[in-house]
Amino acid sequence: MGMEEFEKEIEASFQKYTEGDIVTGTVIGVSDTEVTVDLGSYAEAIIPLAELSNDPRFSIKADIEVGDEITATVTGENAEGVIYLSCKKADDILAWDKLQNMMDAKEIISVKIAESVNAGVVTYLEGIRAFIPASQLALTFVEDTEEYVGKTLDVVVITVNEAEKKLVLSAKEVLRERAIEDKNSRIAKLQTGLIVTGKVETLAPYGAFVNIGEDLTGLVHISQICGRHLKSPKEVLKVGDEVKVKILDVKDGKISLSIKAVEEKDEVLDDVEEVPFEYSSGEEASTSLAALLKNIKLN
Repeated sequence: MGMEEFEKEIEASFQKYTEGDIVTGTVIGVSDTEVTVDLGSYAEAIIPLAELSNDPRFSIKADIEVGDEITATVTGENAEGVIYLSCKKADDILAWDKLQNMMDAKEIISVKIAESVNAGVVTYLEGIRAFIPASQLALTFVEDTEEYVGKTLDVVVITVNEAEKKLVLSAKEVLRERAIEDKNSRIAKLQTGLIVTGKVETLAPYGAFVNIGEDLTGLVHISQICGRHLKSPKEVLKVGDEVKVKILDVKDGKISLSIKAVEEKDEVLDDVEEVPFEYSSGEEASTSLAALLKNIKLN
């Protein structure tokens, strides 16, 4: 240790703290009733059990260990110079800024559900009580929220209101984003020109939507249904019909299909799950006359 660093440590060891100061130290002791923290100063600091966390599930034995770094607010000092701290009060001061940053960054956090309440569930994040509405628990309707108690969910913060002490989280937003990523990944594997078997899901004036498996649906434009002019897809199709379709294009997450382009001699896949995943070098195949003749030697 250099002289300058040594002098800084000596200076820090004599630092005085006043009520309301926010400090960070290292846990050096854990008992059933309190945690002892080294602040690197003239005295040790104590955090009573009641001041450790707002989370009713908090366990002094399970959730905190010697060596942990901890941030707390100074609440006082006794005659022997022992400093008393509160993590709860530090959370009340610092947590809302952290929560706002989490929301701004759309950070995904894992939380454990503490209890079921009217119209949703409750958990704790950064020591603050948080609410997850039933409508934000899953992609589908949730009727029984009790089944979520004790489960760990990945969530994002969707509402932060320090003035009203309101913190709202959503698991649905995370699930929706992951579902979109998964679907886009499956769409990216589709190859134009493939012919698959699908089922007509819905009919619209401009065409038919066909499910080709793997939860993927494409549009057969009315001009691609058959070789003759149609006023409505209903003239030749109905919901539930099984049809063979050719993948014409995959762009911006949309799949364009054709029924009339299907030729019986082409291989038909029953489901896009059977689609072979081929490597492409990115080079276009050449079918020009020059390419066909370039390896032929003429005498």
